[in-house]
Amino acid sequence: MPASPDPSTVRLDGPWVHRDVSANGIRLHVAELGEGPVVVLLHGFAEFWWTWHHQLRALAEAGFRAVAVDLRGYGDSDKPPRGYDAWTLAGDVGGLIKSLGARRAHLAGHAWGGMLAWTVASLHPRLVSSVTAIGAAHPLALRSGAARPWRGQGRAAGHLFRFQVPMAPEKWLVKDDAQAVEDLFGGWAGGAWRSTSDFSESLAVFRRAVLVPGVAHSALEYYRWAFRAQFRGEGRRFTDAVGGRIAAPTLQLHGAEDTCVLPETASASVRWAGPHAEPEIWPGVGHFPHLEVPDRTSAALVDFLNRG
Repeated sequence: MPASPDPSTVRLDGPWVHRDVSANGIRLHVAELGEGPVVVLLHGFAEFWWTWHHQLRALAEAGFRAVAVDLRGYGDSDKPPRGYDAWTLAGDVGGLIKSLGARRAHLAGHAWGGMLAWTVASLHPRLVSSVTAIGAAHPLALRSGAARPWRGQGRAAGHLFRFQVPMAPEKWLVKDDAQAVEDLFGGWAGGAWRSTSDFSESLAVFRRAVLVPGVAHSALEYYRWAFRAQFRGEGRRFTDAVGGRIAAPTLQLHGAEDTCVLPETASASVRWAGPHAEPEIWPGVGHFPHLEVPDRTSAALVDFLNRG
């Protein structure tokens, strides 16, 4: 059996600088490029900082300091046994912004990272200059959409329910060199990207990163807290905490072919958005706009940040 990859193997080479940052009591690994206003990039499930490699370059060229982070439990960041609740994860991002020496930062997040960006903007509004949600929905919009598991968003989020049992999902996620990651991403991605060599090459990178010890369990703990909190007092407190409109300007970029977070779920999120235009729903694009159409995503993001 091949050895599991060392966490340091996710520090892929490029024009960026890798470093460790202390935040909220843990160590977070970031890849950083450029100078200017800070843009913190938050990845989604089974990804890591590298998912933003296109945007790191584009943002730096546009005069921003782009910082892509391995979230708690991922990549070369710490993987503590607990802390995968929304409160702690938002504290991680808030602590990261402060540790970067910034008073405020723009947040851009994909999927789970997008929901986290919405959450940070609610819980730590003074730290957030803007929110960009890519292939993501507000957590309450997703909860509402998933309330009927047999239809619509509930069916699309079926993996959320499958991930609740102990141990078996971890084994499934890493089996056969994390083939499950490719299967999931293949089902969520748009057909145009799925047929390219870039899709295969990118999935090879993501699969190897999921095999880093501790990542599979940590990634699943995000889902487990989100589901179980609905039946606890902390779930009600979270609903109250994120139930109002955020103050930060908001941009939503979404693929019309997204089968994970449905376009109608993303559109429903405007109820909680700050100053915003209507969500941009792009035909021919699936769950990963930042990877499927990186130039278009980067251009939309840079244009939005420059207007702020």
